[in-house]
Amino acid sequence: MGIVPEDGKALPPPGIVNRNSVWLSGMGWFSAMLHNAFNHRPPLKSGVHRQFLLATLGWFIGYHLTKHENYTYARLDRDMNEYVKLYPERFETKEKKTLAEIVEPFHPVR
Repeated sequence: MGIVPEDGKALPPPGIVNRNSVWLSGMGWFSAMLHNAFNHRPPLKSGVHRQFLLATLGWFIGYHLTKHENYTYARLDRDMNEYVKLYPERFETKEKKTLAEIVEPFHPVR
């Protein structure tokens, strides 16, 4: 089953570079740097394999989190549109007024 149900498989995939992937990738890299700093090692030079691993793991989690987010919003939109179709009397269109009909006429006081 995975994180996205079968009806969510019809959605287009998110872009490879998205805000969740970039953010979580940066957090993974930063956590590896912070771990190096706590252990009194050169933060940028040591544990490059761990930095790469945690950044890649954050990127992967962010990508799938975006897929789940897109599915959730698509499901909510589908349910909302179905509700509007079932109860059209609750969503009647109002007549449009011009700005002149809404605003009172201006009379300067001198």
